[in-house]
Amino acid sequence: MADTTVKIDTETRDRFAAIAAARGQSVRGYLAALAIEEENQLALGHATGFFRSAVSRTGIAEAFDRDFGGLPQGRVA
Repeated sequence: MADTTVKIDTETRDRFAAIAAARGQSVRGYLAALAIEEENQLALGHATGFFRSAVSRTGIAEAFDRDFGGLPQGRVA
């Protein structure tokens, strides 16, 4: 993959460098991991919205309970 340059202010650069160092990463590695994490969070947000929409439909929770036996019951100590 080719390199590129992103212009940011020195305060932000220093903050990224400090976070990366605290994690034992390079700034490049930290930013690459951060980008993946943010993409995953966006996808999770979309999926959560679709899930909430689906389970809010009338009869969905009851159908789940009927077809799959409901949620597992926790043990009481």
